[in-house]
Amino acid sequence: MHDCVPSPKGEKILSLSELADVLKAVRGAGGEVVVLAHGTFDLLHFGHVRHLKAAAALGTRLVVTLTADQHVNKGPGRPVFPEAARAEMLAALGCVDWVAISDEVTSLSVIDALKPDVYVKGSEYANEAEDVTGNITRERLAVERHGGRLAFTDDVVYSSSNLINRYVRPRDPKLTAFLDGMKKPDLMADLTKLVDRVRDMKVLVIGDSIIDQYDYVVPLGKPPKESIIATRNEGREVFAGGVVAAANHVASFAGHVDVVTMTGDDAYRDVVFAAAKPNVHLTALTRTGSPTTRKVRYVEQAFTRKLFEVYHFNDKPISGEDEAEFLAAITERIDAADLVLVTDFGHGLITAPVIALLTKRAKFLAVNAQSNSANHGFNLISRYPRADYICIDAPEARLATGDKHGDITGVVSEQLPRLVDCDNIIVTHGKLGCVAYNPREGLTQIPALTSSVVDTIGAGDAFLAVTSPLVAAGGRMDQVALLGNAAGAIKVGILGHRTAVERAPLLRFVASLLK
Repeated sequence: MHDCVPSPKGEKILSLSELADVLKAVRGAGGEVVVLAHGTFDLLHFGHVRHLKAAAALGTRLVVTLTADQHVNKGPGRPVFPEAARAEMLAALGCVDWVAISDEVTSLSVIDALKPDVYVKGSEYANEAEDVTGNITRERLAVERHGGRLAFTDDVVYSSSNLINRYVRPRDPKLTAFLDGMKKPDLMADLTKLVDRVRDMKVLVIGDSIIDQYDYVVPLGKPPKESIIATRNEGREVFAGGVVAAANHVASFAGHVDVVTMTGDDAYRDVVFAAAKPNVHLTALTRTGSPTTRKVRYVEQAFTRKLFEVYHFNDKPISGEDEAEFLAAITERIDAADLVLVTDFGHGLITAPVIALLTKRAKFLAVNAQSNSANHGFNLISRYPRADYICIDAPEARLATGDKHGDITGVVSEQLPRLVDCDNIIVTHGKLGCVAYNPREGLTQIPALTSSVVDTIGAGDAFLAVTSPLVAAGGRMDQVALLGNAAGAIKVGILGHRTAVERAPLLRFVASLLK
């Protein structure tokens, strides 16, 4: 038992396809029972060793697969150890026959590729009803589909996340103090219930369609006859940002999402439609004589640093038939919506008549009025006489109130409520986290949950999109803001809009923080 047969490289660490071939050969000899264990294994500890030894006793061959670095979703700074190091640690155990790294988010593709006789998990996963992700049920069904069974080891349980949080990479003291103050036995259950309350919510998202284009370049240096920097093109990515990116974030939490927006009559209109998730129902009207708003960012490839950007757009307010058609599309849908979420980028789409319609008819109105380089000082949240939830950043709050240097808590709890009739306000504050306020609960300051930033584009939109339905569902502002900060922390780890923030990874992220 557990004497390794030769592998293609004479090693225990294989690719997933190589491992599948080896297991096929092993099974051909007959009499073998293949056991599969899958996980992150970020910090190999005594609990892991006991778990894997118990797993090995369930069969004749134990294979271990681990999640690749890019899909580890256990909070800021994780994984601590890169995938190659984690694989090497596992391969050093005598009870482990082979190790492979999975480049998928879940273990389902691993199960399909390896078809284990036994798929083994720790006892902490034994209650399927307590699994916030639903993955255990899906894994069990996948194993059974291939004739295998799900088994659980029953031994001492240690949490890698808890050990890492305490000893390997201690968190910022402010964050630790905040999380300790939030912790209670049923907090994770409360957060999960809050997220689950919005499953059947009907959301109407209104705002600008924006194409975020990333042109990757390598700087070459200064030409001899000009005072500029020359660059070499290394590729391009084109994302649907703006309202569609926000709607895609919401779509993982709420079952039905309608979008009303406008695009130009150009090829980028197809990009907008192609990017929408299946449960996002997109109404994209065509704006007369205008392009789809496109922001081209030239990005230094090696470190994904943005060098400069170019706007292609018409930011004059819509009028005439365009405005009438836009108002009609909103009017047709607004009464059926439990939540109206406005992503106002200040590029001419949200006019005064549109605001009047939204503030009069929306059952629950959540708004972000963004300040950017094209509208600085002209697109303020004070354009909205009322809202049920405001989510803006600190510079936007200071611009609206005219308070450049005052304490941000006073801006949030005293000055903004005087400008806009709104009970629920969150102001995001970058690396300082966020400040949440409503009259019932008072002020709550929540530290940032990560200092690891790949790209800040769309982080505020992700925060707004995830928190708006939670506020509409009556969630406590401290819990809403914690989930919002988690959404923002996940989003700043994503380049552009490659993926959206989704329910299960968000809950896993928060669960790891609370360990």
